[in-house]
Amino acid sequence: VFKTSHKKHERKPQSQKTDTKPAPTTTLPRKRVPKFQEGTTVKEFAELLGQKLPDVMKKFMELGYMPTINQPLDADAAQIIAEAFGTKLEIVDVESEEILLEEKEVDTAALSPRPPIVTIMGHVDHGKTTLLDAIRKTNVTEMEAGGITQHIGAYKVKLKDREIVFLDTPGHEAFTMMRARGAKVTDIVVLVVAADDSVMPQTIEAIDHAKAANVPIIVAINKIDKPEANVANVKNELAQHDVVAEEWGGKNIMVEISAKQKQGLAQLLELVLLQADMLELKANYDRLARGTIIEARLDKGKGPAGTVLVNTGTLRVGDPFIVGTISGRVRALHDENGLRIEKAPPSTPVEVVGFPDVPKAGAIFVVMEDEKKARQIAMTRLHKLKTVEAGKTRKITLDDLYDKIKEGEIKDLNIIIKADVGGSAEAVKDALENLTHPEVQVKVIHASVGGINESDVMLATASNAIIIGFNIRPDSNARMLAEKEGVDIRLYNIIYEAVGSVKKALEGLLEPTVNEKILGRVEVRNIFTVSRIGTIAGCYVLEGMVSRASSGIRVIRDNVVIYDGKISSLKRFKDDAKEVQTGYECGITIENFNDIKVGDILENYVMEEVATKLE
Repeated sequence: VFKTSHKKHERKPQSQKTDTKPAPTTTLPRKRVPKFQEGTTVKEFAELLGQKLPDVMKKFMELGYMPTINQPLDADAAQIIAEAFGTKLEIVDVESEEILLEEKEVDTAALSPRPPIVTIMGHVDHGKTTLLDAIRKTNVTEMEAGGITQHIGAYKVKLKDREIVFLDTPGHEAFTMMRARGAKVTDIVVLVVAADDSVMPQTIEAIDHAKAANVPIIVAINKIDKPEANVANVKNELAQHDVVAEEWGGKNIMVEISAKQKQGLAQLLELVLLQADMLELKANYDRLARGTIIEARLDKGKGPAGTVLVNTGTLRVGDPFIVGTISGRVRALHDENGLRIEKAPPSTPVEVVGFPDVPKAGAIFVVMEDEKKARQIAMTRLHKLKTVEAGKTRKITLDDLYDKIKEGEIKDLNIIIKADVGGSAEAVKDALENLTHPEVQVKVIHASVGGINESDVMLATASNAIIIGFNIRPDSNARMLAEKEGVDIRLYNIIYEAVGSVKKALEGLLEPTVNEKILGRVEVRNIFTVSRIGTIAGCYVLEGMVSRASSGIRVIRDNVVIYDGKISSLKRFKDDAKEVQTGYECGITIENFNDIKVGDILENYVMEEVATKLE
């Protein structure tokens, strides 16, 4: 009796329920709300809903969407379709899965020695490429038949049963770009300096980049076969930049070589191995592989392919992986000789085929246990990237410096200085490094002469630095990159202003800034001299526009500001113009300035005051 009455009791509310709500027949059997993770495929989604695949596909088509059954879904599309079936989805964040991608605690017992990874840096024409070729030719064994040497961005060299990996990306730009993306690629930097040319601007830049990354430097003094070679002078100039030879009591190994004559190469390689022994480089060979994308390209025959430098673990054919916002499975592995291999241990450069899209150089490559999980994490990352494009890790700016200091986020304020002359760069550097603050140390990580270029912005991105320009301008590429990366560039004409701004920022007294907005850049293509007017510049507007109502116009020659003044007249043919847009020609005269030359860049700007924010 109790049982039947219970059944009746159970049946009644059920019938009431169906009266009040439009029959959600598909959800009734489900005890709980289906949990959906981004990256679930259409087929898996149909199973999750308990619906037939053709019915789910039909619903997608009704919405004008034509997915394949193995296509990953995002949360928005899944929710719309689920609601069409009368089902409410619970979106499960894959955020927790990111923990899987974090570097796990290293078990020291499982570590074995690995070959060192070396990047060659130096000034243009000092012999970086010649050295790479010489090392490679001396050490490349006769290849097997059918093996084709191909450029995969890195290669291994054998020396007495030991190996060294050389990254075939000469120059510090690529090195810093990877560091900016969080990749720790290089163990040792070989700095090539020509004995007949000594230390040059790019040499200093390379030293600063290597120091910022905290990587040991071995100096290869090249071209010692030339009669005008002066090794002592090179060592002396390097010592001024805190790269001191061991025989002088420093900690930098220096080797005299001639890449052309193949002189001293064996000694250089031996010293690289010696430095590697001091670093005690080890990796776990038995875990899931992690690596870095050195370079990537779209191959006609193989599709998207990327060179992965394996940092730890062993990479095998068939491994599911994730790189940034893309995931896939390793279809094939090729070594630097183009030969197929089945696995790649730590410190091995290997070409991976199996990317659904071309990955970004410098991205971290992580092997996952489960392809589905890799796909879901990739999907979540893509979704985040779309929604939080602006929310990338904000770089430090002078405006928010004091708040960051108070929050204890900052211990070092890194600064890059670019100036029109060496004396100014040194003066600004000395003045800034003499600033004292109880909690923050001011560090000038790079100071040099010339305009602000992309290399400077990449170094600032990697080191979370502020760029201070003294009497110079950023070129247009550097300016666009700085905006994209959120790097703070401050431009000054007076030394005490630059130092004063940093000092005030440290003390939290920085006044509301007057922001400068560049309206446009024009190139001087012709000069006309009229006796009563002066020099008229025949110009072409390269970008933006030039306007009479602007705050001012500056004349830039070789990235250095020659003059800063106001527009006296602006004409299109013979008519006065208020403004001239990109792609048009115009005539400009500048107040009290006639020394305009063909090839000068005129930069038109307005000053906008940014009001103080009330918290």
